[in-house]
Amino acid sequence: MAASGGTSGRDHWGRLVDENMIVLRLRIREMKISETNYEPPLNWMEWEKQYSLRYNEDISEALGLLQNYLMNTRPGLAFGMVAVVFLSVLLSSGVALIHAIEIAKRILSIWPV
Repeated sequence: MAASGGTSGRDHWGRLVDENMIVLRLRIREMKISETNYEPPLNWMEWEKQYSLRYNEDISEALGLLQNYLMNTRPGLAFGMVAVVFLSVLLSSGVALIHAIEIAKRILSIWPV
């Protein structure tokens, strides 16, 4: 199976397995899915069934592009971009938590004890 060098008709856009471990994990997962004849749940819509086959490939491709972009930038800029994203998520989570606490206080103040 692995010795044939083929991937069931997929060439993975010419990427080599040792390019990174993500490609290797993707190929191993594809092999497991093809061996178990994975069927999506019956209650899924048709577009979900079609897209679920390529979901992991799309996520891997997006993360690979992000990784490639960050590897080609200056280290300080890459760390700065990651820090800005981290701090913005942290700040927005804090604001959402404060608003949730205020809403809970208002709801509890309406009900008599």
